[in-house]
Amino acid sequence: MKAMIIEKYGKNSPLVMAERPMPSIGEHDVLVEIHAASLNPIDFKIKEGKVKFLLKYKFPLVLGNDFSGVVVQAGGSVSAFKPGDQVYGRPRKNRIGTLAEYIAVHEDDLSLMPQNLSFDEAASIPLVGLTTYQAFTDILKLRKGQKILIHAGAGGVGTFAIQLAKEMGAFVATTASDKGYELVKSLGADRIVNYRKEKVEELLAGYDAVFDTLGGDALEKSFRILKEGGQVVSISGVPNAAFGKEQQLGWIKTALLALVSRRITALAKKSRTSYRYLFMKPSGAQLSLLKERIESGRIKPVVDKVFRLEDAGQALRYLEGGSAKGKVVIRIRPSE
Repeated sequence: MKAMIIEKYGKNSPLVMAERPMPSIGEHDVLVEIHAASLNPIDFKIKEGKVKFLLKYKFPLVLGNDFSGVVVQAGGSVSAFKPGDQVYGRPRKNRIGTLAEYIAVHEDDLSLMPQNLSFDEAASIPLVGLTTYQAFTDILKLRKGQKILIHAGAGGVGTFAIQLAKEMGAFVATTASDKGYELVKSLGADRIVNYRKEKVEELLAGYDAVFDTLGGDALEKSFRILKEGGQVVSISGVPNAAFGKEQQLGWIKTALLALVSRRITALAKKSRTSYRYLFMKPSGAQLSLLKERIESGRIKPVVDKVFRLEDAGQALRYLEGGSAKGKVVIRIRPSE
């Protein structure tokens, strides 16, 4: 099968087309012919070696973390899926590789895809959908009437997060530039802060939660807008000691995380708020719940651009440039 691989870590390490062996499947696996995949910041972070402290991979490495496609074969113990089913999913972290023509996925990481979406649209959902769902339901326990700030509302995660937060009944503030203003407004944002002209920490106060997708200064300033007892969930900030314990990384790595996250820990303590770093977990069951919301029309995918598989390197550079509004999708099997 054809796949896009890297041979080593590095910002300038090329993403190249290669022939790779067809995946083999176990009793609980499903072989999927991939029709589309989407790109996410985790892809260029993996490529550049920025997450090798947490994730170990062997080379050559096929990149890609979510997909849509058609079931080709199911393992002997699989009962929920059969050949011909249209599915979408996010493979577990040690089995990534969706920038390829086929992938073997554990059945628990898979769901039937929303019937009202194209393969391109469905591929844009799994990673951002699961990340947002777990942040809002598992950690923040977001409730109707609460106020949440979602950073970078026009981005891949942000466009989904605004819709889910509104569907859950929250008051949603977000940051966007002039170019992203109309998009986030159309998705339901109640308060839009132009981050190029305005300072979010001077305009917002008394918020229950912040969903941080940027890290850095944006994360640090987030604590200023929270009320006492408020929560920050970040997917781009610094993992802390609590994360190390949760992931059972061992005392050395956990101690290192405590050291590098001490500034964030201090900010949370000073503001009497809490901080969590989120490492999303694959879940076919949660994708099925999102499928229902999407099929009802309550949440719609936002796709910025679609690239061919052979242009995945160009697509990854485009995503890393930060100008994408919504998701960047790789079409692997042309629509018939």
